[in-house]
Amino acid sequence: MEETSLRKRKEDEKSIQSSEPKTMSLQKELGLFSGTCFIVGTIIGSGIFISPKSVLSNMEAVGPCLIIWTMCGVLATLGALCFAELGTMITKSGGEYPYLMEAFGPIPAYLFSWSSLFVIKPSSFAIICLSFSEYVCAPFYPGCNPPQAVIKFLAAAVILLISTVNALSVRLGSYVQNVFTATKMVIVVIIIISGLVLLAQGNTKNFENSFEGASSSVGSISLALYNGLWAYDGWNQLNYITEELRNPSRNLPLAIIIGISLVTGCYILMNVSYFTVMTATELLHSQAVAVTFGDRVLYPASWIVPLFVAFSTIGAANGSCFTAGRLVFVAGREGHMLKVLSYISVKRLTPAPAIIFHSMIAIIYIIPGDINSLVNYFSFAAWLFYGLTITGLIVMRFTRKELKRPIKVPIFIPILVTLLSVFLVLAPIISKPAWEYLYCVLFMLSGLVFYFLFVHYKFGWAQKISRHVTCSPQGDTPGVHLWPLLFPKDFAPFLKELLLPPTSLR
Repeated sequence: MEETSLRKRKEDEKSIQSSEPKTMSLQKELGLFSGTCFIVGTIIGSGIFISPKSVLSNMEAVGPCLIIWTMCGVLATLGALCFAELGTMITKSGGEYPYLMEAFGPIPAYLFSWSSLFVIKPSSFAIICLSFSEYVCAPFYPGCNPPQAVIKFLAAAVILLISTVNALSVRLGSYVQNVFTATKMVIVVIIIISGLVLLAQGNTKNFENSFEGASSSVGSISLALYNGLWAYDGWNQLNYITEELRNPSRNLPLAIIIGISLVTGCYILMNVSYFTVMTATELLHSQAVAVTFGDRVLYPASWIVPLFVAFSTIGAANGSCFTAGRLVFVAGREGHMLKVLSYISVKRLTPAPAIIFHSMIAIIYIIPGDINSLVNYFSFAAWLFYGLTITGLIVMRFTRKELKRPIKVPIFIPILVTLLSVFLVLAPIISKPAWEYLYCVLFMLSGLVFYFLFVHYKFGWAQKISRHVTCSPQGDTPGVHLWPLLFPKDFAPFLKELLLPPTSLR
């Protein structure tokens, strides 16, 4: 009798639990291997195939060029260690956004989300996809530059394809990342092994007098670091998906250390390989460094170089899209962007609106896009917030002592990285002032206007606009009040099944 009543009570409790609203959240799908693949796959993209020429043009000699690549690897590792402490201390997705929120409050966090949504992330996505287009188009236009219209059209198509994949499934995006990380490592290994073989055969002529004629100006060094660090960018990307990482206290730092160590070694060895077959002058005049290397070393199988470089850039673009979508999602969830950007697809469990929004901005950057200008624009804005975020780590050592820190780096590391960030931000402005830096700062500060209108003071007319482009005042179906002239009333049930806020599943 007691056993029957106990069983009945459990069934009643189960029935009550099943009738309660379910909470919708991002799923923990990623382990250590996937996390390492995201770091390696996101970092090794277009940079190592484009930046060697830019780094060399600023340093003007082989020796300092290799030193810059090593320095960039060390700086990326130190920065990633700081982010590992932040990521295990504040286990929220969104990268720098939640860290700035905890350290300095909503205004710096909002300015970061504003700058990332409209400058940093879409410009990075656009650079990678433009690089993909240039390498894919190059074999079809031998002896001349491909038409810009063709390059940009293909880049836009790639953005749409990658965004669709990531909006459909977290697992599919992770699978694509793992596959392309494996394929890109093939071309990296081929270039490294070929270079080491040539080096063993005595091809060391280009390394003689390697410091002769080197540039030592502060401006040249800072711009060389900009281009080198662009190739390493992605060292902090795993922090954007902390909520989807299994056992982040263990897997986050391990993935960072393993991933960046692999990348640093590969980059130095790839640059050595380039110089075994090309002089500094030849490298500077090469339209595509890896393609020139392949033509001289791998002929008649040189066609595999642009193919695998395309795979490499696709992997980097996929990782960039995956993480940027989470940043937009978190900003919308915190109320710092349109609420509709925080919605999750019910069927797919992905932040589809955030990913779509990000891809639209990236396509806009492609239209007037020039890769070198976008790299400088991106690097200036990115390192401004990297430095601010790591400064926040120092501040929280004193203001948030109660927070649990599974990883705690020595205090001199964040101080050193902060000082280097200040150098990277100020050196180009002081040595070679340009209006572009002023425009970048003004655009970032313009986010304050939207912050005070929609977030801080919440003026009635501003909130009315915000409500009508996100959801109804009662908080029901997103899109019921979205562009009411475009959608019929019976479109609302469809949207109700497609997207819902992250707090409930009805």
